[in-house]
Amino acid sequence: MTGFDTSEGLTLVQAWTAARHRLAAAAIESPVIDARLLLEVAASATRTDIVTDPYRPLTPEQIRTYDSYLARREAREPVSHIIGRKGFWTLELKVTPDVLTPRPDTEVIVDLVVKSSPMDKKVRILDLGVGSGAIILAILNELPLAEGIGIDISRPALEVARENAARVMLEHRVTFSHANWTEGQQDEAYDIVVSNPPYIATDVIATLEPEVRDHEPMLALDGGADGLNAYRLLAGEIMRVLKPDGWFAIEIGYDQSKSVEALMREAGAQRVRTVRDLSNRDRVVTGVKNILGKAATIG
Repeated sequence: MTGFDTSEGLTLVQAWTAARHRLAAAAIESPVIDARLLLEVAASATRTDIVTDPYRPLTPEQIRTYDSYLARREAREPVSHIIGRKGFWTLELKVTPDVLTPRPDTEVIVDLVVKSSPMDKKVRILDLGVGSGAIILAILNELPLAEGIGIDISRPALEVARENAARVMLEHRVTFSHANWTEGQQDEAYDIVVSNPPYIATDVIATLEPEVRDHEPMLALDGGADGLNAYRLLAGEIMRVLKPDGWFAIEIGYDQSKSVEALMREAGAQRVRTVRDLSNRDRVVTGVKNILGKAATIG
């Protein structure tokens, strides 16, 4: 479908209907949702507005903005980059091309930590490769006494994380550090370590959807020839910075469970297991630094 004719005028429902057909014709995977999200921003409308006031007219400027958003989406730019935000867990976070767009699969880490952590006890949490801050901020928002540190090698990513911390009013409980993984971190300093490292094999990246391949930061995607480079570096370091009886939760690719479990066991982790996501795919490897001889309960 060609662009909108601003001389004719459009209502919310007319714009949404035309847009979802337009995106469907461009083979966009979720045309109905994407059309609505883009319309909400372009027309300064809420989801409720679209349902309860469907015949509200758009201004010519709103139509032009919506048209430009749709053109960008047709070109396979992610919705999160077009509107500059993405929902994750219970938070709405700023997203830019400098960070991975938070995905529902990663919420498995948050769910594990929240369910396994006491609400009335201070815990120190380290997020390695913090990106947008999605994981650590979602956890801190649920655990009122927890404190966090987020580390990333990308300075632009850290700026996004800091903005998001301020956006959700958690900047007083989290600090961010520019470093290469655990560089500069002390031994036995953290109760919990979380991470979503790059885990896609280099030669697989070219086969990914354009939204990921062409728009996500390569630094956060490329896990080397077999996708396991980051885990080889992190296994021993995670065990080093964990306190006795501390534990970890790290995201993995759907086919990496056995390899990552083996790396963590070789580094000394105990009670290592893999947790699946809502699509029933292997998603998170977790385990314990059980030096004290106690059995930590996870999940």
